[in-house]
Amino acid sequence: MSKLLLVADAPWVVNEVRAALGLGNWDIEELDDPSKAALISAEHEADAVVVDMQVASMGGMAVIRDIRQSTEELDRPHMVLLLDRSADTFLARRAGADAYVTKPITAAELREALAPADG
Repeated sequence: MSKLLLVADAPWVVNEVRAALGLGNWDIEELDDPSKAALISAEHEADAVVVDMQVASMGGMAVIRDIRQSTEELDRPHMVLLLDRSADTFLARRAGADAYVTKPITAAELREALAPADG
């Protein structure tokens, strides 16, 4: 089973991600404190990290950058940014996300974004 770290503080985002991946091959760990994402990702040896664009005061872009800077490329989890609007795709690329999904989340889009990390 693949390990996924979900960084989100909005219950509806957590519920949508869990519903989208509910029948999949994912062991989901939730985190609502983005400042701990890099540490928890490494400790739990996450295969993937899904980060909400709007999470606490840190924001999804900063979370992804923090994980990229604190891990070696070979050990880095697959990172997916949840965008608020399709016009923000450039932000996902700028942050260094491996993939992105625009809210509202669909199961097919999220699974496709996570496919490279799904063991």
